[in-house]
Amino acid sequence: MVPVLRTYASHGAAPTRYHHGMSENQTLYEIIGGESRLRELVDRFYDLMELEPEFAGIHALHPKPNDSSREKLFMFLSGWMGGPDLFIEKYGHPRLRARHLPFGIGTSERDQWLRAMAWAMEDIGIDDDLRLRLMTSFYQTADWMRNKAD
Repeated sequence: MVPVLRTYASHGAAPTRYHHGMSENQTLYEIIGGESRLRELVDRFYDLMELEPEFAGIHALHPKPNDSSREKLFMFLSGWMGGPDLFIEKYGHPRLRARHLPFGIGTSERDQWLRAMAWAMEDIGIDDDLRLRLMTSFYQTADWMRNKAD
């Protein structure tokens, strides 16, 4: 089995596969370290969003407290990385763009989200090659989420 980063884009994109430095028997979820490591990544991402002024724009878009946002991102990434499909089991198809339409997302918000995620991955020690691969996939999704003119 080749590990899969699941894509849930409405345009039906084929799943992105990650091959570098892993056994073909492992999912990305397993390679990252499973539930506890993924939760660490999501928590660091949201902690940075709350703490760092450069992320004030995206922080303002989230409810306070952001516990539900943390949990939803964790659940989504779990399935997207080949682990349990927690988000789909609870909420159905992610419909990412539709779920984010109520929030103004432009280039600045996209870039803040990406920078916070890159920083979080670096802080928890995700391998450089894996970070690059994930950031490529995150960029594609984050760019697709833009819904306001700059």
